[in-house]
Amino acid sequence: MTEAVIRKKPGMASVKDMPILQDGPPPGGFAPVRYARRIPNKGPSAMAIFLAAFGAFSYGMYQVGQGNKIRRALKEEKYAARRAILPVLQAEEDERFVKEWKKYLEYEAEVMKDVPGWKVGENVYNSGRWMPPATGELRPEVW
Repeated sequence: MTEAVIRKKPGMASVKDMPILQDGPPPGGFAPVRYARRIPNKGPSAMAIFLAAFGAFSYGMYQVGQGNKIRRALKEEKYAARRAILPVLQAEEDERFVKEWKKYLEYEAEVMKDVPGWKVGENVYNSGRWMPPATGELRPEVW
């Protein structure tokens, strides 16, 4: 197709003779361009955030204090139970120790019967202090 048919103007000799068609703004113009910063004012204020955080922290510390009181009471109860049962446990251990000590003295008397001047059960260290065995068990086969 030629330019003459497109522009509906017959007999144009040059492109320069063509009428100028240019796009323009819509009727009423374009909408204004927003270029300013627009920060929305939604959400809690700084003071509200601070008070909420302070409240949450205070409540958490209160809960920690309550937990400490409960834990302290449970620990005291455990220690009271241990103090109450300690004499029974000590009596059982003393009974076991005396029984083992008698067996040990019998074994010592049997082993050392041929040694003159040996006194059964006498402390060989001569320190004057009685010390219970460190192992908690008297085993003649080890001594």
